[in-house]
Amino acid sequence: MTDLDTPVLDNHLHIDPDNGRGIEAVQDFARLGGTHLLVVNKPSWHLGVEPEVGEDFRAVFERTIEVVDRASEVVDGTAWPVLGVHPGLVTRLVDDRGFAPEDARDLMQAGIDVAAEYVADGAAVALKSGRPHYDVSEAVWDASNDVMRHTFARGADADCAVQLHTEASEEMTAVAEWAEAAGLPRHRVVKHYAGGRLVGPTPSVMSEKERLTVAAESGEPFLMETDFVDDPDRPGAVLGPKTVPRRVRWMLEEGYDDAVERAHVTTPGRVYGLDTVATLDGD
Repeated sequence: MTDLDTPVLDNHLHIDPDNGRGIEAVQDFARLGGTHLLVVNKPSWHLGVEPEVGEDFRAVFERTIEVVDRASEVVDGTAWPVLGVHPGLVTRLVDDRGFAPEDARDLMQAGIDVAAEYVADGAAVALKSGRPHYDVSEAVWDASNDVMRHTFARGADADCAVQLHTEASEEMTAVAEWAEAAGLPRHRVVKHYAGGRLVGPTPSVMSEKERLTVAAESGEPFLMETDFVDDPDRPGAVLGPKTVPRRVRWMLEEGYDDAVERAHVTTPGRVYGLDTVATLDGD
């Protein structure tokens, strides 16, 4: 075990216990000094679920919670589930299954409602939503934004953060304002796959040195992630599970100690209410 003398959190990755590396990837993360994980459920169709009603998402969430429990046994800290509906589902429903955009919206919102039940029960710590990062029709775009606003409302009800999968941007003030209008503080909205600079939500920065340097030197709250997809058909996609602890070591060597504390202690506390120091003993 490599001791970096700090909690090390990967804020957004996936674990596929059936078709991917599964717990072996978590072991790699832990061996390099990783201590905490926020594990996001894979898109429902990747787990063989083609939902007809909101309750159909429950199988996706239960499978995710199972693998997160196993991951918690591997790391020195804790792994927590983030549950929701991948925004790309709207395209699958409309283009492949013939749903009207409004009906796709209603189904996805129903899935978010089920995810929010797990947060309310303490089985998950945050919700996931967003909108397509590729061109879609105006009707699909509007439906996706409705799903995102609905998720903000459920996040406010459950007093939890919302992770977003969206288009690339350094300015998302309008989205932050939607969250605040729904009763969710903007700092509890997290844009995953972010660059080092973002106005509006809290950035979850992809752990590349260039992006991290910008985030570290900004002095602003940020998180670190890999977006590890755990897909054997895409072995080189995004970043591997060893990346965050390796980047933390590099940041410490570069003198970015304050930024490491921001990303792995203070920002997780501020955004999610998670104490990464107290949970190092596995409690």
